[in-house]
Amino acid sequence: MTTPSFAELDALPTEELRERAFTRARERHDIGFFWSVFKHLPDADEAAQLDGAPNSIGPTVDEAVALWRELEGHGYGDSEPLLRAAFIDYLQKH
Repeated sequence: MTTPSFAELDALPTEELRERAFTRARERHDIGFFWSVFKHLPDADEAAQLDGAPNSIGPTVDEAVALWRELEGHGYGDSEPLLRAAFIDYLQKH
């Protein structure tokens, strides 16, 4: 499988980038990626209070996906450029 170029990925909507990056991270069981994304979300402080948050012991990929669903629809806010860059970077490296 050929890795899309930066320009190809950058042309995609943020939500498409997120879906692709999350699918790849889930396949790789890469919990660290999920937590690195969550800490940049506008509601990250609220998310830290939920079970399975980064400060708890033994978070799983499924818990990370569940946490994302809790925050979904809240928007990316000012963090969107940073999150887009993180999604593109992850997709190009993995």
